[in-house]
Amino acid sequence: MNKVLVIAVHPDDETLGCGGTLLKHKSKNDQIHWLICTNINKEHPYYDVRQKEIQKVQKMYDFDSTHQLNLPTMKIDEYSFSYLIDKISAVINEIKPNIIYLPFKSDVHSDHRKIFEASFSCTKSFRYPFIKKIYMMETLSETEFSPSTKEDAFVPNVFVDISNFFDLKLKIVTIFKSEINLHPFPRSLKNIEALATLRGATSNCTYAESFMLLKEIK
Repeated sequence: MNKVLVIAVHPDDETLGCGGTLLKHKSKNDQIHWLICTNINKEHPYYDVRQKEIQKVQKMYDFDSTHQLNLPTMKIDEYSFSYLIDKISAVINEIKPNIIYLPFKSDVHSDHRKIFEASFSCTKSFRYPFIKKIYMMETLSETEFSPSTKEDAFVPNVFVDISNFFDLKLKIVTIFKSEINLHPFPRSLKNIEALATLRGATSNCTYAESFMLLKEIK
């Protein structure tokens, strides 16, 4: 049995980036754990709605645990690197996952880049020997808008067939109503299906999610 941790900068990143893969893990009786790094302010008119969405999504995946750092969205760069590492490290040490899914290092959103840097610092093998696989995931509206330079390009080298789980992934993503809009908005159902179709065509299946493998220890 695997213990899987997905580090979602914002709620819905886990579903966009690896929702089908998480469902596939769960179908194999793997444990799946969800770390949500940011949250909207409690005074925000949408706050209560967002918390209910998170609860619904948690039940749909049947996460074994959900953790919220409650950092203010779009303000991650105001925190020290050591503070972020301490917060993320505490969750990782509590769960002790052997598989971790991280945001892509060059995502256009600064929150994503900062959380990647802090999270990846929490994967050193001599301090976190239980971590055996580290992936970066592809998040629509963030990854495809990264700078078009070779050092910032998302170049997938792992593909997961999610054909049997794609319909449920779409159902889950629509729970975050404020994050989904009509095409050509990046997080449209049409675009989510288009990306899954493209990655599926690359890997000879109907729908797939793709990742960049950073490290595998066997």
